[in-house]
Amino acid sequence: MDIFGSIRTWNRVRQTRNELNGLSNRELNDLGIARGDIPFIAKRAVR
Repeated sequence: MDIFGSIRTWNRVRQTRNELNGLSNRELNDLGIARGDIPFIAKRAVR
């Protein structure tokens, strides 16, 4: 992967993580996501 591809991937992970962090605990619970799992889910979702 080139440097620009790495940056795009990093940015998409960051955006996904920020969006999930913006959800309330109840919304995350409805989705079956624990707040501590957000970094792992964001990385997996972008791949």
